Amino acid sequence: MEVESSSKPSLGGPSSSFRLRSPSLNCLRLRRIFDVFDANGDGMITLEELRQALEQLGLEADQSELESTVLCYVKPGNTGLEFEDFETLHLSLGHTFFGSEDDLSDPAAQEEADLAEAFKVFDEDGDGYISAAELQVVLDKLGLPEAQEMDRVQQMIISVDQNQDGRVDFSEFKNMMQNVTIRSTAA
Repeated sequence: MEVESSSKPSLGGPSSSFRLRSPSLNCLRLRRIFDVFDANGDGMITLEELRQALEQLGLEADQSELESTVLCYVKPGNTGLEFEDFETLHLSLGHTFFGSEDDLSDPAAQEEADLAEAFKVFDEDGDGYISAAELQVVLDKLGLPEAQEMDRVQQMIISVDQNQDGRVDFSEFKNMMQNVTIRSTAA
């Protein structure tokens, strides 16, 4: 019986849940990912920052493949990827890693499915609600400093908890995401 040497997922297969079908949601999500990967906040993601971020997310990537893929998107004179470079890299990986967009028959239904998929990321126990503890776990996995302060995490929950039950249901999550989308497209 052979035992696998690593239980970490790799970056090898298509994942339709990574790329949201709504362009404004996808751009916002990609910007947030860029900001998380840009550990020192200098507006550039170095290979080391990218490697560390992937490791924190529990993903393995062959260092030489990562380097050869990423370096062709780094502008001459830069030490890493600027957001525009990161966006171009993401688009170029498109069908290989993030699935095809050819299956879009109903954009509204697809957006709803994307939001449901995003909600599941936060709702770790699958009870249909996002608690402060669940939000804290996700923020911590992303390496965000807000995760260190439960008061701040609870305030995030309160800010979108319309029925004031201390947790976020899918309807509240959806409403929050639609408001974020509206603000981001107006900016």
